[in-house]
Amino acid sequence: MSARILVVDDIATNVKLLEAKLSAEYFDVVTATNGIEALAICERGEADIVLLDVMMPGMNGFEVCRRLKTAPSTAHIPVVMVTALDQPSDRLKGLDAGADDFLTKPIDDAALFARVRSLIRLKSVTDELRQRALASRRLGIADPLVAAAAETGLNGRLLLIEDRPLIAQRLAQALSSFHSVEVEGDAGKALERASEGDFEIVLVSLDLANYDGLRLCSQLRSLERTRNLSVLMLGEAGDQGRVLRGLEIGAHDFLVRPIDRNELLARARTLVRRKRFAERLRDSVQSSMEMAVMDQLTGLHNRRYLDGRLSGMFDESALRARALSVLVLDVDHFKAVNDGWGHDVGDEVLREFADRVRACTRGIDLVARLGGEEVVVVLPDTPLEAARAVAERIRARVEGEAFPIHARTAAIPVTVSIGVASRRAGDISAAEMLKRADEAVYRAKAGGRNRVIVSSAA
Repeated sequence: MSARILVVDDIATNVKLLEAKLSAEYFDVVTATNGIEALAICERGEADIVLLDVMMPGMNGFEVCRRLKTAPSTAHIPVVMVTALDQPSDRLKGLDAGADDFLTKPIDDAALFARVRSLIRLKSVTDELRQRALASRRLGIADPLVAAAAETGLNGRLLLIEDRPLIAQRLAQALSSFHSVEVEGDAGKALERASEGDFEIVLVSLDLANYDGLRLCSQLRSLERTRNLSVLMLGEAGDQGRVLRGLEIGAHDFLVRPIDRNELLARARTLVRRKRFAERLRDSVQSSMEMAVMDQLTGLHNRRYLDGRLSGMFDESALRARALSVLVLDVDHFKAVNDGWGHDVGDEVLREFADRVRACTRGIDLVARLGGEEVVVVLPDTPLEAARAVAERIRARVEGEAFPIHARTAAIPVTVSIGVASRRAGDISAAEMLKRADEAVYRAKAGGRNRVIVSSAA
């Protein structure tokens, strides 16, 4: 797995050493000798991960990390602090600045490579989400990166898997000051709870009495319902081999005993923040996908979706020799509603109209706003007479009760004209069927409105 790694250190020999080690593992290495230079490289998108020295003149590593993690354009870049400092307070300061990990010199090569590969895997997923989320800004969605970078990482939902009651109680008590924590001592039940619960982090003890903690980590990362959870391993001081193996199979972070309370809180906060960053990007992508196919006023599908989906439904109907019908609905005198009551009331009427149409259709039916006050309903496996019955049911539902307006302080009568058509054996495309339904709705309007007209048989 190749990636561009930025090594930041003001001592040339340290830079050369790390550059040689990483290049031997086929990573592309970029270097910087100070914080300003490092920030500029990251802003240009030239680094996938940053190995950052703490003790630098001018701007130290903590400040560089803080700036990277608070800027929307660089908050997604993993940062590993590399330093000779080995006090818990130094590690805590680095994690509070937003660092993803903290390696102490002299650096263990196996630990370095395992951590780098783990963070690169994480970033590759985040990068794809970022690109899709950034595209959503063209659709008018608020910048997702700004909200994601502002995440605090507090009030997380955590599941602690530990079968030693006293240790579990001590860890849960420490975490519960900033998060909601549930404890499970049985590995089988823990996997089930993680699948069904609304958790953000799962903390897994690698020393469970009756179950392999690494296997549990692997299962959490492989199951569909739990693969997006952050996994934090809890191991013993001599467990380096198992911890590195855990990073290889997809765990996100680790702590070794004795566990410092402040470092536990800092790492949990980092994982929560990172997971919520990804969730916000996913939500933005989902919103952009919905906006691409949904009409924002009515909540119905839009014309773009209709054009693509109707063609497929028509082809399937012809291939399987199954019935397919279409309704074209046009709200009567809608221009008079807009002119007499205003466009706000017109919007209220359209939303209520869409709700009533949906209430008369099935889940397999396609309901889309064609434009203005026109709506199309596509009815698979529905012959012409059955489609006529659906259309009449919609017409009666619309006419049956006046439409509430002005926050239900008033109401106005609304009716609809509907044209009905079905696929014919000689139809080449769905456009021919849709055209017949459109002609039928014009006849309905010409004939007095508030009626259903069925396209004549072939």
